[in-house]
Amino acid sequence: MKKSVILGAMTFAGLAAGAASAGTLDDVKARGKLNCGVTTGLVGFAAPNANGEWEGFDVAVCRAVAAAVLGDSTAVEFVPTTGKTRFTALASGEIDMLARNTTWTFSRDVDLKFEFTGINYYDGQGFMVPKELGVSSAKELDGATVCIQTGTTTELNLADFFRSNNISYEPVPIETNAEAQQQYLAGACDVYTTDASGLAATRATFDDPSAHVLLPEIISKEPLGPLVRHGDNEWGDVVRWSLNALIAAEELGITSANLNDMAAGTDNPEINRLLGTEGTLGEMLGLSADWAKNAIAAGGNYGEIFAKNIGEDTPIGLARGLNAQWTEGGLLYAPPFR
Repeated sequence: MKKSVILGAMTFAGLAAGAASAGTLDDVKARGKLNCGVTTGLVGFAAPNANGEWEGFDVAVCRAVAAAVLGDSTAVEFVPTTGKTRFTALASGEIDMLARNTTWTFSRDVDLKFEFTGINYYDGQGFMVPKELGVSSAKELDGATVCIQTGTTTELNLADFFRSNNISYEPVPIETNAEAQQQYLAGACDVYTTDASGLAATRATFDDPSAHVLLPEIISKEPLGPLVRHGDNEWGDVVRWSLNALIAAEELGITSANLNDMAAGTDNPEINRLLGTEGTLGEMLGLSADWAKNAIAAGGNYGEIFAKNIGEDTPIGLARGLNAQWTEGGLLYAPPFR
């Protein structure tokens, strides 16, 4: 291993240990605001709307955590980060958590000293090409120019895929999704590759989405989810269980419409524990008894958040697929609240 790589890992570890030692939960409470790292702009996942307010599937996770901790889903400072800058921002303490289409991998968890607190979207890497190219498979892309964000798992997966299929490509490195979109539409690259959800979100913003095709190949596993620094278990628990609360709420039938009625008490002990009418789960987290109720109130349960931001009735048009509840054949499964 090169010395620079070792030093880089040590620097991340040192930053993470220093930033975590103060206790992020106490810092957020004292500050009265959550600093949440997001993408520089990906419609449906994290982007400012016409009024400059951030919204999207990942943004909803940030808002749920802010509501759980501070009782206010608007008490969030959104910090745009690129594939290259996101990990430095988290390790240095500039942000309290990262919710940015980030793939859970071994090296990010272990070597970069981060802790993934769950998966909010099960994804895989795909390819988008102009329909006029007449390409129907990624295996037909020999010699293609490919727009790809640097500092991502996408970059590594692409090299593996082309090498294993004995075909060549020319990378066109870009920093942000907006830059990729611009380069792709300008013809600077034949192909854009990233997570399939990101491709769908990007295509939805085109003047003529139907002129672009998502190829059938999914070449990787991309479990996307929020992450925090290693070594601050209390804060990791808060982010983890805030996400779990959104997932469990959907399974238990708790929605933004019936939340207040459910919070008055039900015949289901797990709902009562989750919403704070029984037990001391909030106290265990260092939060108020209604922490989960506040998290769910921020944007609804997981299913509501999915449907509103990226679901089949939105321009992005994603089906639940693997992101359906385990009771519906998907992979979503929150541990018990007990």
